[in-house]
Parts: sequence; structure tokens; C-alpha cells
Amino acid sequence: MARIAGVDLPKEKRIEVGLTYIFGIGPYTAAQILKKTGVKEDTRVNKLSDGDVAKLRSVIENDYSVEGNLRSEISMNIKRLIDIGSYRGLRHRRGLPVRGQRTKTNARTRKGPRRAVGGLKKKPAGAK
Repeated sequence: MARIAGVDLPKEKRIEVGLTYIFGIGPYTAAQILKKTGVKEDTRVNKLSDGDVAKLRSVIENDYSVEGNLRSEISMNIKRLIDIGSYRGLRHRRGLPVRGQRTKTNARTRKGPRRAVGGLKKKPAGAK
């Protein structure tokens, strides 16, 4: 089993697809990494030699920001936007869409489930 950047890659998948299980590596980046290391993209993860795994690991660690480092970098960027009080930072703080999407309808992923907002029922005439 290949373990790269703290992630166990799935054994039976092609290495091109297996690399995308690492946070911060998509299909394009995976293809670039394989081109740099000289590993064939149709190789299965369980068929990789120890040398290939070492090459992949070194290229990913040296050239790319992945997993924990990338997550902390993203959260620090968001925190910076919030601290300077930019419009995007305010949207992050309020939990609303940041990139100009409509909020009158939709936006349920960011806003969460609907909450009932309304007045109290009117009491019938004559009731105390």
C-alpha cells in the first residue's frame, strides 16, 4: 500500500486517479507529477515499486502544498479576509455565499436549513 502525504492511496486504482485522493491534487496536477517522475499513468497503485513511491513522495513534498499545509493556508487566507474587514471577509463571517451568488432563493448550502420566521398566531376575538 502506498502512503503519500499522510494518505493511503487505494490499491486497485490507477496511480493517476489514486493521487487525486490527496487533498490539493486534482487530475491535472496528478498528470504533471507523473510526467515529472516518469511513472506511467496506467500503473496500478499496488504495482508501484518502492523507488516510484519515493520519487512521487519527494516531488509532492518539495513542489506542492497538500493536505494539512494547504488546509491551514486556506484557513489563514480566510482569517485574513475576516480580520481586514473586506466584503468577502464579512460574507465568510456571516456564513453567506462569497462569490456573488444570489441569496433570495437557493444558497441553502451556505445558509443552512430554513428557519421558520413569522409572527405569532392571532388570538381569536373574545379570548384573553
